[in-house]
Parts: sequence; structure tokens; C-alpha cells
Amino acid sequence: MKLNDPFVITISREIGTGGGSVGQKLAEKLNVPYSNKQLIQGLEEKFNLTSSGIEHLKGTKKNWFADLFEHVAPVPKTKIKVGDYTFSREYQENVNVQDIYKAEKEILNAIADEGSCVITGRSAFFVLKDRPNKVDIFITASKDLRIEHVMAKQNMTREEAADLVEKVDKGRDNYVQRFTGLSRYDMRNYDLILDMDYLTDDEAVEKILSFIGR
Repeated sequence: MKLNDPFVITISREIGTGGGSVGQKLAEKLNVPYSNKQLIQGLEEKFNLTSSGIEHLKGTKKNWFADLFEHVAPVPKTKIKVGDYTFSREYQENVNVQDIYKAEKEILNAIADEGSCVITGRSAFFVLKDRPNKVDIFITASKDLRIEHVMAKQNMTREEAADLVEKVDKGRDNYVQRFTGLSRYDMRNYDLILDMDYLTDDEAVEKILSFIGR
């Protein structure tokens, strides 16, 4: 990887691993944009969905759209601004999970077009697969550790956290498989895998910096 040229680092992570924090700290170290917050903001404004609504929609099966219209407020046209770029899109009343994926692709590619960046989640390892100078990372941890982190972060009981971890894992993998034909758990998709059972966020960042520095 050439750090003097525009680059993209994608981070896929399991819920409760702290992958978002690692991505943000890595972007700060490299002094490049971090996409996750911007992407969510763009999707929320595009479809008038909450973050949880987007995650819920993404994890559903093909024939499930019943709850969508509880979250969507139809408008004739809307513009969304993500960073310094703006997208215009006519509202589709039959918006579905395919529309969410198309929006993600549009925003991800626009972010990558702007220059070097760190992108967390959103199937970026696949969406941006043809980008030159890219490194794909997967962040994992034991289920017990992930449940503990979710309990602490979201003030849940162990049972609630365990249920959330299972649902999010299945939902994210279903989403990735549906649109990429790949499993997010296939380690051949990535250049580097980090196990957070043995690393702090800062140590994970240093591991990534060391890897890309080679």
C-alpha cells in the first residue's frame, strides 16, 4: 500500500468488537476522512430512516417490507449532503432494501473519489473491490467479550445483549451474501484480521499502521 497515493482502508467488524472506534482512531492517525457517520447521515436523510431502521431493514429477508413505511415520510424530491458533495434523488414510494444498497454504493464511491479515507462496514470491501491501493480489514472477538461490550455500551442485560449480537450477526451476513454472493465471515475477503480479545483499540490501530507500512 502506497500512503503517498490516494488509498482506501475498509474495516468490516462484528458488533461489540469496537471496530467503529478502531476505524475512527485509525482515520485520525492517518489524517483522512472517516466515513461511517457521514454514510449513516446520508442514508437517514435520503430515506428519512433512523440508524436502527436502516439496520433493521438491511437484516430482513427478501419478501419483508411491511415495517418500512412506518419509518418513511414521502416527499417529492430530496437532496442529501455528505461532506462536500450532494446527491439529488427522486423519492421512490416503493423504496426497499435494494434502494438502500444502491444508496450505499453511490455514497461509498463518492467518498472514495474524494481521496484517501477509512470506511467502516457497509460491504465496502466488496463495493470498492476494484479500487487501487486498498486494504481490507476484519475485526472480530469472542462472543462473550462482544456481549459484555454491548451490555456496557447499551445498558442491556446479558440476555438482551446476546440476543442483539445474534440478530445483528445474522442480519449483516444475510445482507452481505444477498448483494455480494460472499460471506462476510470468509477470511479470504480480507488482507488483515484482528482479534480484539488480545488487543486494545489503540493496539489494533498500531497493528494496522504497521501492516500498511510494509
